[in-house]
Amino acid sequence: MAEHQRVPSRRRKLLRVAACGSAALVVLGAGAAGYAYLRLDGNIKSVDIDARLGTARPPTATDGSFNLLVLGSDSRAGGNAELAGGDTGGTARSDTAMVLHVNQDHSRADVVSIPRDTLVPRPDCTDPQGRTVPGAKRAMFNSAYEAGGAACAVKTVEQLSGLRMDHYVEVDFAGFARLVDAIGGATVTTTVAIHDKDSGLDLAPGEHHLDGKQALAFVRTRHGVGDGSDLGRIELQKQMVRSLLKQVGGIGLMSNPVKLWSVGDTLTRSITTDSALASVNSLVGLAEQLKGIGPDQLSLVTLPVAAAPGDPDRVVEQQPAADRLWAALKADQPVPPSVVADQPPNPAEATPTAPAKAPTAGAKAPATASAKAPATAPATAPGTAPAERG
Repeated sequence: MAEHQRVPSRRRKLLRVAACGSAALVVLGAGAAGYAYLRLDGNIKSVDIDARLGTARPPTATDGSFNLLVLGSDSRAGGNAELAGGDTGGTARSDTAMVLHVNQDHSRADVVSIPRDTLVPRPDCTDPQGRTVPGAKRAMFNSAYEAGGAACAVKTVEQLSGLRMDHYVEVDFAGFARLVDAIGGATVTTTVAIHDKDSGLDLAPGEHHLDGKQALAFVRTRHGVGDGSDLGRIELQKQMVRSLLKQVGGIGLMSNPVKLWSVGDTLTRSITTDSALASVNSLVGLAEQLKGIGPDQLSLVTLPVAAAPGDPDRVVEQQPAADRLWAALKADQPVPPSVVADQPPNPAEATPTAPAKAPTAGAKAPATASAKAPATAPATAPGTAPAERG
């Protein structure tokens, strides 16, 4: 009789041990998830754009569409100096600016790149220290960030486009390189050799899988390909955006928790956002809104520009094309076909003037091809600044 009573007792003990173990795993798992959430949340740097700009702004769209301003800073602070080289005197400018417009059902997006050398009216701004920075009737677009930080860049874009920038995201050189490495690199194709001593890029014609440092050089290069203008560099940046979207879509983040954590940690350490976007929940919500948009649902164009009167190294909006572009986005319509048809050529996809000479049997192919891209514009093409800064 006593033996029959001991068996259930042992079973109950085993069940209690199993239950306690399961509870401990749940608690540990919840604790790890909580730590991860706090870690990622704490990584994000933010700027309160809304408080700085007040209410004198374009209205927010009510149809579900929204706009996001993506800025690339040329700051040399921290690890940026080692990657970028050069000296900016302790200042930073927004040498890459892309307006991302997502349509009302979040099935398509249009990206407008604003050349850094575009001369624009810069509004009065308040800098990060709260000091008033007087506006200018004619200033280089990228000087807005230098004069008044991210809020001034947002205000300048809103004045230029008539669109409300619902969110802003900024990444610097080191952050971009880290992000590319975190997702496993980026693949680009060039039909011509690219050799740029300033950016350090050295590519033979063909397809290349780039790491973060190489990808950064690719999106920064100007002098090693095409006519050396900023318009050509923007075309390289568009190619990189498409490549990164394809890479992210192909690595299966949601099925690989370790990779997801690595990318999430790198992403949150690499960006600065507006305060409304500065949380893991908000970033995940944004990712949900964008998840249906891949390279095929993305249109990338450059703001129509022309050489500035009296200054061939600067550009101004080309009218009426620029106004038609902004009006289309404001009405949540696709980029006008006339704007798409008049886009600058991609210097990395130019047709070589002569075919590369085939190596003889047993000979080693050269590191770079001798064929060069034809000039897509005169030596003083619009946007060809006399000095490289970013």
